[in-house]
Amino acid sequence: MQPEQPTTPVSDPPLQPSGQPEPAPQADVSPQMAVTETTALPESQPIQWQAPEYVQERRSPWWFIGFWVVALLLMLLAILVIRSWSFAILIPAMAAALMIYSHRPPRILNYVLSGKGLYINEKLHSLSEFRSFGVLKEESVPSLMLIPVKRFRPALTVHFPVETGEAIVDLLGSRIPMQELSLDVFDKIIRKLHI
Repeated sequence: MQPEQPTTPVSDPPLQPSGQPEPAPQADVSPQMAVTETTALPESQPIQWQAPEYVQERRSPWWFIGFWVVALLLMLLAILVIRSWSFAILIPAMAAALMIYSHRPPRILNYVLSGKGLYINEKLHSLSEFRSFGVLKEESVPSLMLIPVKRFRPALTVHFPVETGEAIVDLLGSRIPMQELSLDVFDKIIRKLHI
């Protein structure tokens, strides 16, 4: 038989002056393991590109003939049915202004997309202003349509080159939801008329 080993009595934890036991030492937590509830999205590299503000379509002579025939019919309607000479005079003035505006060449805009938002020629559009976005492929140059949070605010259309499209969609998709978009009837008429 072996002799019994003397046992050391288990002592209570040392007391602080207040009479409370000292807290057990906590394990070190590395910054990588610490998880916060308000984790921000990582800041990504800004994406820069240039694109025209709109796609200018070539119009045939028949388009111009049809445009002025419609304007003339509206003038006749204003004179004969509505009996408003002021509206009849306003129609060709509006048609001429629209014709001049549609011949204006599109400006080339500078775009920068970052975590803060979309800069268009130094003007910032915060991504919090938009509830979703979608990609439109109906035109020769692809474009994004950013749908605003405010109900009656028009959507923002942004053209982009094909080579930067994937990076733009990935960055936007990490901030706001993407959805399938289809043009409404009014937008389709505008695009068909090439205005």
